[in-house]
Amino acid sequence: MTLESLQKEVVACRRCSRLVRWREQVAKEKKAAYRNEAYWGKPVPGWGDPDARIVVVGLAPGAHGANRTGRMFTGDESGRWLYRALWKAGWASRAESIGREDGLKLRNVWITAPVRCAPPGNRPTTRERDNCAPFFRKELEFLKAARVYLALGGFGFEAVARFFGLRPKPRFGHGVEVALPDGKWLIGSYHVSQQNTFTGRLTEPMLDKVMQQASRRAGLSGEEG
Repeated sequence: MTLESLQKEVVACRRCSRLVRWREQVAKEKKAAYRNEAYWGKPVPGWGDPDARIVVVGLAPGAHGANRTGRMFTGDESGRWLYRALWKAGWASRAESIGREDGLKLRNVWITAPVRCAPPGNRPTTRERDNCAPFFRKELEFLKAARVYLALGGFGFEAVARFFGLRPKPRFGHGVEVALPDGKWLIGSYHVSQQNTFTGRLTEPMLDKVMQQASRRAGLSGEEG
């Protein structure tokens, strides 16, 4: 299996009946602002630089973001925050991700999530998480150049900790750094969800600072911009 064939396997998955029903219902009913658009309505694969030193790990696709556009963190407010920060760090060719064909390129970064279908209420069940775990595990195994796993939120943080079999389980927090085997690092950040950005729990300077942490731990400090 290659990374490309894994992505195709992800897109074809129908393991979780609840998620299949929800993602397809959303794609059919649509949001009023996007009523003239064709929704992706399928599992969303990870994407970015296959030689990435930094792997950004979220939670799951947004119902009217990635579930609409087919690209992680694309098409909603969370994505606007993330890609603007990646652009400022010098790892994205532009400050906004609009859709799969917008020409955006990532350097040194891969973006993924432990769950590949948009879940109702942004809350996947434990079983749904576990059904998706083999995809997540294989994907991380393919990303051999990765030095830092930047987890946006506790869900992604715990998924990376499970992948590495960390015991005791590290406690999530914004800016928390956890040493992993082979000189790698797990770094926590508050998720770029509107619940955090609209309330001020996560600010742009806070997000920029955690990007700097990731850059330093990945050995990219001289490559920003």
